[in-house]
Amino acid sequence: MGRHYLWTGLANCWDAAGRPVDCAGSGQDAEFRPGCPWPEPRFKTQGELVLDLATGLTWTRNANPFNFPATWSEALEFVRRLNAESAHGHADWRMPNRRELRSLVSHAARKPALPTDHPFQSVFLGWYWTCTTSAMAPAYAWYVHMEGGRMFYGRKDQYCLLWPVRGDSQVLPATGQSACYDDKGLEVPCTGSLQDGELHAGVAWPLPRFTLLDGAVRDELTGLVWTRSADIAGKYLTWQAALDLAADVSARDGLSWRLPSINELESLVDAASHSPALSAGHPFQHVPEACWSSTTSFFEPDWAYCLYMHKGAVGVGYKPNPEFAVWLVRDE
Repeated sequence: MGRHYLWTGLANCWDAAGRPVDCAGSGQDAEFRPGCPWPEPRFKTQGELVLDLATGLTWTRNANPFNFPATWSEALEFVRRLNAESAHGHADWRMPNRRELRSLVSHAARKPALPTDHPFQSVFLGWYWTCTTSAMAPAYAWYVHMEGGRMFYGRKDQYCLLWPVRGDSQVLPATGQSACYDDKGLEVPCTGSLQDGELHAGVAWPLPRFTLLDGAVRDELTGLVWTRSADIAGKYLTWQAALDLAADVSARDGLSWRLPSINELESLVDAASHSPALSAGHPFQHVPEACWSSTTSFFEPDWAYCLYMHKGAVGVGYKPNPEFAVWLVRDE
């Protein structure tokens, strides 16, 4: 089982047409259920606060404490106000980084894409800000869509929701971001900014992060082993063809290669980098624009999640279309 990334929550399987199928032998996310399992119950309500027992982070129970959408800068200012007031008895609130906010997502739920036993209130079915700036476009910041679980970036002068968090997680890794930017994309000093580049919330990465093996690469952060080529087919395939290729390579090599879950793919992202969104000096070859995951979209089961490698974004693709590349993973 990998470490420093969560199970997606997905426990069912669907074919390329979106029809339910048996998970056994499917090669899909729900057959293997990789990642740190969720405790039961997942959440513990503490008055107006909620402790996530999977990550150790504490969230406001009200998922919209600002009451209105805000620009990115306004959201950061609201967090400063919370801390000045010691809201809920604490003065260490922050806007979550991209990994922290995504950690709430259940890929087995929609409207909202949260675990079914969640105790949160006033969850908005739209975009929520993170404190992580897009490395590709620094006038944009990452946000997560709570209706279906996608993650992309939006202009910092757009209006989105804020969901404050506090605490330290021994599960979620840092994003890798080390610089700070204003809403015009200009680099600014990090001190007092409350941005991801200042806070570095999460587990620090080991150095070196990656170790070359025989034709493969071990990620020392997660313990996962990846094919060195991030495009083993050399062309884009349909989702089912990607799953079939994983099974073929596994049988040929005698190793348990699989198509990664979306959380396994996202664990590779370095939010300080783009084109690709991988750590500088990474050993991977043939990194494509986007890769399939084994995680079906619960929102539309004839679609599956993908990772846009150049941007670091989490999106979806239509399973019958040859839209994305294939990158395989296995446990140590």
